[in-house]
Amino acid sequence: MSPPDLPESLISVMSGIQRLVRRRLRPGVTGPRLRGAQVELLRLVGATPGIGVSAAAKELYLAGNSVSTMVNQLTADGLLHREPGHDDRRSARLLLTAQGEARLRDWRERRAALVRAHVERLDEDDRQALAAAVPALRKLADSLLEEVAHP
Repeated sequence: MSPPDLPESLISVMSGIQRLVRRRLRPGVTGPRLRGAQVELLRLVGATPGIGVSAAAKELYLAGNSVSTMVNQLTADGLLHREPGHDDRRSARLLLTAQGEARLRDWRERRAALVRAHVERLDEDDRQALAAAVPALRKLADSLLEEVAHP
């Protein structure tokens, strides 16, 4: 049985960590400042090269016109490339540009180094507790994703 404040505590801590990591990494970012949804779109395109705008909108749970606007912005910034679809020339396939790939890679590497440095500052018991919590957090994320995908 979990304490009644566990859900709120988890959300608060996870959101805080995300916010602090972004804040710490932001000064080293070159190029245009991106909003969270734009980064999510870049990550999705990196993981699913050639994904279409409609499929990306569905995957990100965003309106198609919102994703289309982000695609236009990220294309203008040189981070995304849009090419005609294979079957329907009116549709678009999305691909990361070399600049977009480099930006995501740099962000991931810097994020991992930052978190690694702070995890290493913790004592062994805390590091083991974090490692033990990861599978449960993954199951929580999978459960939330499943509920969204199949309401």
